[in-house]
Amino acid sequence: MKKVGIDSISYYVPSLYVDIEELAEKRNIPAEKLVHGLGLKKMATPDFDEDAASIAANSLFRLISENNINPKEIGRVYLGTESGVDSSKPTSSYVVEILEEIFRDKYGERCFMNCDIVDLTFACAGAVDALQNCCDWVRNGDNRKAVVIASDIAKYELNSTGEYTQGAGSVSMLICENPSIISFNGSWGVSTKGIGDFFKPRRQYKKANILIEAAKILNKEVSQEEAETLLENTQSKFWSDTNDIIEVYKEEPIFEGQFSNESYKARVYEAIEDFNNQNERNILKEWENIIFHLPYAYHGRRMITDKWIEWMKKNGDSENIYAEVGNPKSEIDKEWIKKVSRSSVYKNFVEQKIAPGEKASSEIGNMYTASIFMSLISSLVEASSNGNEFANKKIGFVSYGSGSKAKIFEGTVQNNWKDKIRKINLFQNLDSRKKISIDIYEQLHKRRVSSNINNNQGIIKLKNIDEGEFTEGLRNYFKY
Repeated sequence: MKKVGIDSISYYVPSLYVDIEELAEKRNIPAEKLVHGLGLKKMATPDFDEDAASIAANSLFRLISENNINPKEIGRVYLGTESGVDSSKPTSSYVVEILEEIFRDKYGERCFMNCDIVDLTFACAGAVDALQNCCDWVRNGDNRKAVVIASDIAKYELNSTGEYTQGAGSVSMLICENPSIISFNGSWGVSTKGIGDFFKPRRQYKKANILIEAAKILNKEVSQEEAETLLENTQSKFWSDTNDIIEVYKEEPIFEGQFSNESYKARVYEAIEDFNNQNERNILKEWENIIFHLPYAYHGRRMITDKWIEWMKKNGDSENIYAEVGNPKSEIDKEWIKKVSRSSVYKNFVEQKIAPGEKASSEIGNMYTASIFMSLISSLVEASSNGNEFANKKIGFVSYGSGSKAKIFEGTVQNNWKDKIRKINLFQNLDSRKKISIDIYEQLHKRRVSSNINNNQGIIKLKNIDEGEFTEGLRNYFKY
């Protein structure tokens, strides 16, 4: 079977961030809970003129520029996102349009002309779906090249339990034969169940009711009948629209945190079993690192404890646990499991297998579809910095998307991985971002900022949103 996987990888994270300890103080939350309990330090925050398309375009621009990739050789650009900017036109089409203009002088007109582009959406798993699809496409042809982009903005209501996990960013990857960084073995463990643990519905409001509520703000009383009469006779473009219902789309999701955590765990455990039915793996011994989708930095280590106990038992190593925390009173002794999660033997497992992938998440926050791939970058950068020999080692990937689906897959690190990772100055770049106050962050969140805060040289940003008769809502971008 052909070796297919990631040959090059680049990322983009907004240049603004919020300090988690300052946010905790503002929200009257013990900082210890967020910093040491969840592993949170900083929260990447998009500027006024950044969205999922501009963020994706920046990571793809870097991928092409830093690796001298000819766009004309790319047959696919598949984008995973749950922050799409249009319900019809794919976000990837905006990305390609931006970059065709930027690269016109170097690669000629319409350098992506023969490239297939599409968006894939399944909450935080969309880009993993794109990766699987593109790997299969490359494997079933000759000398094919594809690009997978993961781009998202994680946004929650102010003062909600999800607020402090917010983040944003994008990762772009070149997928081809004989990759330099990591190859995938073609096996994908899957578990799916349709549920409502986290979703972004179109909220619906009756236009007459909106008019009645608006009148109350002006200290006026308008009856239902009066409201309907006013709407029938108005010449206003907004109010005279023939729909009685106004649909409102919000980036902030409706979610049930505990239910989502339980669903993540259930789907992942089921997908691991499916993967093991295809590949007999001693995960503790054969996977050098485990890369998780991270809604927050310490999520992976907190949800995998039960499975780790099972793995230890299968390896005949349970005595190492019992020697430190004693024996459980039953198979579902929750207090005992908590003790295990705090034990030195479990912490050693976390430090070796999981922690390297958490480091970037602590500095960025949740990137939705891009989280798992940023965890990969973080893990490889840490290994390179520490002089670890990763070549030919196996890495396991644990992906989850609410709604819900988990995918488990495996990669083998290639011999030239260090050459590609060495030039990714991940933590140096994260350290150079601009801290913003909680007040400015809240104004950005409420969309009450009308100009960008950080005028970054060389960064792709949103220029304007059209208001013409046939272009209303169409987005235009430019590169500083």
